[in-house]
Amino acid sequence: MKLLKTLLLVGVLVNSARAQELNCTVTINSDQLFAAQKTDFSYVNQLQGIISEFMNARRWTNDQFAPNERINCSMNINLVKSLAQGVFEATAQITVTRPVYGTSYETTIFNYVDRAFNFVYLPTTPVFFRENQFSDDLTSLLAFYANVILAVDYDTFSRQGGNLFIQRAYAITNLAQQGSPNAAWQTGGDRRNRYWLIENLQNQQLLPFRDGLYTYHRLGLDTFAANPVQARKQTLDLLGTIRTIGLQLPNSVLINSFFDAKSQELFNILYEGTPAERQRSFELLSYLDPSKTEVYRKLVASGQ
Repeated sequence: MKLLKTLLLVGVLVNSARAQELNCTVTINSDQLFAAQKTDFSYVNQLQGIISEFMNARRWTNDQFAPNERINCSMNINLVKSLAQGVFEATAQITVTRPVYGTSYETTIFNYVDRAFNFVYLPTTPVFFRENQFSDDLTSLLAFYANVILAVDYDTFSRQGGNLFIQRAYAITNLAQQGSPNAAWQTGGDRRNRYWLIENLQNQQLLPFRDGLYTYHRLGLDTFAANPVQARKQTLDLLGTIRTIGLQLPNSVLINSFFDAKSQELFNILYEGTPAERQRSFELLSYLDPSKTEVYRKLVASGQ
């Protein structure tokens, strides 16, 4: 019995040492689907578990992750309508967070809405991803976003650390372009679609932005508790880099998603700056993220 307990303990430790990379919370909202169509979609209920298993149980890298090192992320899928049995039009919001060193704070590093998360699924549909072959939209979408999640996380811990996963997501896109009817894999149409997301991630003109994400997180946020002055400097440097890139690549989906994720955090960091820093912050943020100008205006409000 003692030997059996020892073996079981060793097994637990080994499994913990080899924990998968993602801790992805998956939710599926089918209210809009059920309201629009009275067809029996009860089989959709099992899809949430299948997607969660696909994202969390698969090994995506050769790196070793302890359970507490897994990447916290979420995938919120909204089923909009069914065009035929098992054929769904949907949207999905993908969010990735990361802990900030020395604090209990989790920073959002990626927030993106896919407005054409369309796929085919039936209970008899095998959910099996082939890395070098397009099988179906659902598995391609999930594998694509798993690699994007890894890419943006690794980019915040080492300079251009996400390169391998960007290459994999781009390869998935190339295969899907040949096999999928979903236009969001293609270059045409919506400049915020997933093709342009991966194009931005590998675009050489956006490398300074990705480098800036590393310095912002590792030399800024991760040192904020000990050195807030340095953190504000890194933040302003990143905003200056984004302004330069924006002149060359206006309306970049990657940069737009950055402000979707970071606007409140940027405000909070820069709010405690000197009057000169707050003025510079307002000028940059209102230019780069104009939809939130009135929020950013509080940076230069009287009495600060």
